Amino acid sequence: MDSRLNRKGKKMKKRTVLKRIILISMILLLSVIGYSGYQYFMGIKEADASIKKKHEFNAPEQKVKGTFNVLLLGSDARNGEEISRTDTIMIAQYNTETNKPKLVSIMRDTYVTIPGYGNNKINAAFFHGGPELLRQTIKQNFDIDIHYYAMVNFEGFEKIIDVISPDGIEINIEKQMSKQIGVTLEPGLHKLNGKELLGYARFRHDRRGDFGRVERQQEVISSIKNEFTSLYGISKLPKVIGTLQQYIDTNLETLTIFSIATEVMLNKSEIETMVIPIDGSFTEPTYQEVGQVLEIDFEKNKNAIHDFLR
Repeated sequence: MDSRLNRKGKKMKKRTVLKRIILISMILLLSVIGYSGYQYFMGIKEADASIKKKHEFNAPEQKVKGTFNVLLLGSDARNGEEISRTDTIMIAQYNTETNKPKLVSIMRDTYVTIPGYGNNKINAAFFHGGPELLRQTIKQNFDIDIHYYAMVNFEGFEKIIDVISPDGIEINIEKQMSKQIGVTLEPGLHKLNGKELLGYARFRHDRRGDFGRVERQQEVISSIKNEFTSLYGISKLPKVIGTLQQYIDTNLETLTIFSIATEVMLNKSEIETMVIPIDGSFTEPTYQEVGQVLEIDFEKNKNAIHDFLR
């Protein structure tokens, strides 16, 4: 009789403990959801811009599983402007199985065939037809399918960086930079705010020219990722995405952005990068109608970008 009572008492204790564990887990889950929601709406509240109008983008196949490519663009558009240029053209690839991101930068002066507009620098495709014409141009010249696009202007970039890291992003500056970037940056290890980091990423007035600028752009993206590779960084993600939505023009859904961003930031592996055109695959002639361009060996560059993204 006593043994039966003891067994019954133990079962009751186990059930009580289990109920407490479930209750605590539910409270923690609701707390996390509540905190994330609060941070997300704080990000929206602190942004002082309205959500940008989505551009036409006729991707052949849109997916969020497996491997997909996102066209990342930096625009110099100001408030109210529809037509703008872009000095940042990147293809970000993400694989949901390996969680490893890759990044391809295409030099803006790359001489390509633009559907309906003939031969010109690749950034002219964006000027004439936005992300959709640029998507078509990349497909025609490099045979790469782009599934999504994400575009941010200079003002938005500055705001987003200041939310991500109010104390600045740490960058080792190799030389003084000031020409046409709106700030003066001195050599050494510095924490750069949004405006300074934008200036660093845009600087091109040295012997490396646009090649140096593209390398700095890739460095900036890697530095932003590293800023998030911590519990503190991840905790700020909902607020960052809330802010991001106010300045970014994209056809990615909010939950997809949040899911990808979380997985990328939690993965401590470095972002693999490459630049098109590759070394030894281009010349730099000057044409009267467009100026100096990068005339590339398409076979070499197509093979290189396909091998890299595979």
